[in-house]
Amino acid sequence: MKRRPPLSQQRRLKKAAPAADLLVTIEKPIYGGAFLARDQGKAVFIPLALPGEQARVQIVEEKKSYASAEIAEIVAPAPDRIVPACRHFGACGGCQYQHASYDAQLRFKQSILRETLERGGVRAPDAIAVLSTSPWAYRNRIRLAFDAAGNPGYRGRRSHAIVPVAECPIAAPLLVRAALAAGEIVRRLPHEQKPSELSLFCDAEETSLLAGLTAPDTAKSSLQPFCRALAERIPQLAGAELASIAPPDRQPRSLAHWGASSLAYRAAGFPYRVDHGAFFQVNRRLVDALVDRVLGDAQGALAWDLFAGVGLFARQLASRFARVVAVESAPSAAAALVHNLAGASAEAIRATTLDFLRSALAKGSNGFTPDLIVLDPPRTGLDAETTALLAQIAAPGLVYVSCDPTTLARDLRPLLASGYSIEELALADLFPQTFHIETIARLRR
Repeated sequence: MKRRPPLSQQRRLKKAAPAADLLVTIEKPIYGGAFLARDQGKAVFIPLALPGEQARVQIVEEKKSYASAEIAEIVAPAPDRIVPACRHFGACGGCQYQHASYDAQLRFKQSILRETLERGGVRAPDAIAVLSTSPWAYRNRIRLAFDAAGNPGYRGRRSHAIVPVAECPIAAPLLVRAALAAGEIVRRLPHEQKPSELSLFCDAEETSLLAGLTAPDTAKSSLQPFCRALAERIPQLAGAELASIAPPDRQPRSLAHWGASSLAYRAAGFPYRVDHGAFFQVNRRLVDALVDRVLGDAQGALAWDLFAGVGLFARQLASRFARVVAVESAPSAAAALVHNLAGASAEAIRATTLDFLRSALAKGSNGFTPDLIVLDPPRTGLDAETTALLAQIAAPGLVYVSCDPTTLARDLRPLLASGYSIEELALADLFPQTFHIETIARLRR
């Protein structure tokens, strides 16, 4: 006689029973990487689908106003569906669009950008320019985690589990070789010395590499032998930094260094010093075109570069304007910004953009109104006070470089209400195979 499982297990089994398949028609892409379908009017968000497809899906999460589902079967595939280039696609959470042709990806992003702006109260121009290049091997920076066995990988789709990887077609080949070589070394380390994460950054030509490791304090003594072993396999390794594991609300402490603390990155005709952990545009093939589009034919007496980073735009502006002020608050970028502007008609100011604008407005006419302001904020965009101060300063030209269309729409609305209009809107596809959208909005009073 078979014994029945305990009541608690019966409940778990009942809860885990698969839901019946739904047959849906995919309508359109949405920001974040999923695609929209409807079941009896209710929105269903489905990854790895394509517009126009019929698919059988299973609901994996049910909310009051929407549901999330996974594809069980593609009944009628779309013409844009292709075979993904990476064997890890689908399990790995790094890419969302490898199953779509590149032309389709660009169409998705244009429609998402337009719809997001208009939903946020901003009318997009009739034409959206597109900057694009080869959609493979473009990344100059990757960040991986190590699993319990020491294998490098990315976080999985729909989970925080680590998916070990043997390839990454969107990354510069040097980065992939370095990650796999690092995994070989990590697997031989004692548990108390194993790093949990690895970041890698290389120059556009793949001649120089910086590595960043996150590990327990007990791993401090292992950095030197680790780097020597990695440099034997990857001679382009120029330097490395070991940082402590820290809670999300705290900055990690630097524990040890090896070799150089920065590398030289040549972009748009100038060499830039980029230090460990400093932000730099990730698409090594599209940086020059991005700079050209941001600057256009701008010139004049004074330009401000806010959220300047290591000075990618500020150094270029200094060749066109009599004076440039570059504002950056991140410690990882401050020293490099000063170095990169040395000898140019530019001043580096270490401050938050908000504090700088407050100070500039307090100075009144003595602070001079800039001819052009360039903004390249993080994904969170600007805050309400920053946009209000920009409206008060009323520079004749303003260029907003955004990595999130939702916050872009939110920030453009008050600027447009203050007297600006959109002169040009361009989509720079800095992140092919992913849902991420970079936008350049050129405003004029």
